[in-house]
Amino acid sequence: MASVEKVPMLAEGYEKLNAQLATLKAERPLIVDAIEEARAHGDLSENAEYHAAKERQGQVEATIGDLEDKLSRAQVIDPTTLSGDRIVFGATVTLADEDDKPVKYQIVGQAEADAKDGRISYNSPLGRALIGRRVDDEVEVTVPSGDKYYLVTKIEFI
Repeated sequence: MASVEKVPMLAEGYEKLNAQLATLKAERPLIVDAIEEARAHGDLSENAEYHAAKERQGQVEATIGDLEDKLSRAQVIDPTTLSGDRIVFGATVTLADEDDKPVKYQIVGQAEADAKDGRISYNSPLGRALIGRRVDDEVEVTVPSGDKYYLVTKIEFI
């Protein structure tokens, strides 16, 4: 029997996915109306409105299926309930880069990652390199722009 792989995420990410799902489900009847209206215009072979509405319907249904799958497998993690001296999912980590400039990241799920916002996926190259590390550990990570070196200076569960 195949096991279902859990999708770790923070409560904030779970709520965001739920809101996105609700928005798409609300769009369903509008797409059906657009298809019906386009169908009423006659010949479907050269009906751009019909083809666009059908394509949008396919996109929405695929996204709804993907979101429902992620939400059904979600393992919501509250970082404030975590503790310890190692970096784990949900931890907020302060690093010193090669120029000793501090950078701060929170380790999150793939669906909620946004590097510009300081949230990196646990599956990203840096996320994988950080998991299990402690304060004062040096981390080397290979990214598209080359090798980067960091020093873990602080681990928080906030």
